[in-house]
Amino acid sequence: MTATTRSHRRQAYRWREAPRAVALDPVVLVSASALLVIGIIMVASTSMAVAESFAVSGWHFISRHFMHIAAGLAACLVYRFVGLKHIEPLARAGLVLSVVLLLLPMVPGLGHEVNGSRRWINLGLMRFQVVEAVKLLMIVFVASYLARRPELHRSRFLDTLKPLLAVGVLAALLLMQPDMGSAVVITAIVGGMIWLAGAAWKHLFVLGSLSLPLFGFAAMEPYRLARVMSFSNPWADPFNSGFQLTQALIAIGRGQITGVGLGASIQKLYYLPEAHTDFIFAVLAEEFGLVGIVLVIALFVALVGRIFFIGLKAIKAEKAFAAFTAWGIGLWLGLQALVSMGVNLGLLPTKGLTLPLISAGGSSMIMTLLAIGLVLRIDLELKREELERPRRRRDWSV
Repeated sequence: MTATTRSHRRQAYRWREAPRAVALDPVVLVSASALLVIGIIMVASTSMAVAESFAVSGWHFISRHFMHIAAGLAACLVYRFVGLKHIEPLARAGLVLSVVLLLLPMVPGLGHEVNGSRRWINLGLMRFQVVEAVKLLMIVFVASYLARRPELHRSRFLDTLKPLLAVGVLAALLLMQPDMGSAVVITAIVGGMIWLAGAAWKHLFVLGSLSLPLFGFAAMEPYRLARVMSFSNPWADPFNSGFQLTQALIAIGRGQITGVGLGASIQKLYYLPEAHTDFIFAVLAEEFGLVGIVLVIALFVALVGRIFFIGLKAIKAEKAFAAFTAWGIGLWLGLQALVSMGVNLGLLPTKGLTLPLISAGGSSMIMTLLAIGLVLRIDLELKREELERPRRRRDWSV
């Protein structure tokens, strides 16, 4: 071996081992950061009156909001050391973990009840709503299942049914809490993932036909039926069953085109319940008008659209697990934002769902940021693999 050949090989080795800088996706970063900033502004604006009603400091809720954002960003650091090759083998345990988590609120001393619902567990520093973790766990579980069945459109009906049976178990547990809103969202996420996997239309039609009566039966509970009736005509009982929706519609109507101005909302002053969580979008519409509504919708479209694009890149790179995980997260953020805004605008019956990245709520914020961090990790691995391809070809030529 000549000295020149050895020199070329040493140079190729150094080039191969040299760190290659890969930037995080700018569209995901900018859109998610913009929604976080809007959320911080709106939580600060809406929570002052809420804090006064609880006899705590005016900065109580906004300081907790900052803590939850910090905790979510810190949790994302796990992706610095944990990649998809570590997550995928553990994905099959997602269903078991989801069932265990949904049973924890039923444990005396651990579960915490709010307004008749047992959806939280007491962790000491905070109360954690377990369904937020279940959403991400089920996305990863179903993504792993679909990745192992690349030709679902040719598979048996049972292969399409299995993940929905798993969701049925979770939906039953959620209805016991009760939390029909989350049950519908999780079912829709998994159904969307199965559709994106190419399941046969006849299978999807049969499953959809079977699930609708079940959710219809669940909706016949007296308090749920009252919500549906008040949604159809909230002005029939504006001071009782239709109170939340009528106050939200008043807030949106006051906003008109440009809004009444930051901090000038009237409806957040003890009129609109849950103004800093479930109905924060109505206050945003009041203070920033149609301009604020369009801005928030545009940011969600950019964020969800880019996540789906990352999933498409993963499919082209033959990374099925990464693709279905990204698409599941995109469906989660898109559907939950759609439902939350639809409830505020009076387009859907009232459900206790937060607006991702904007509403106050520690569990939702931490898990949403963790999910977006996973999408960024998927994009990062795809970019690194793309950089490795010409690197390998050059090493081969040497």
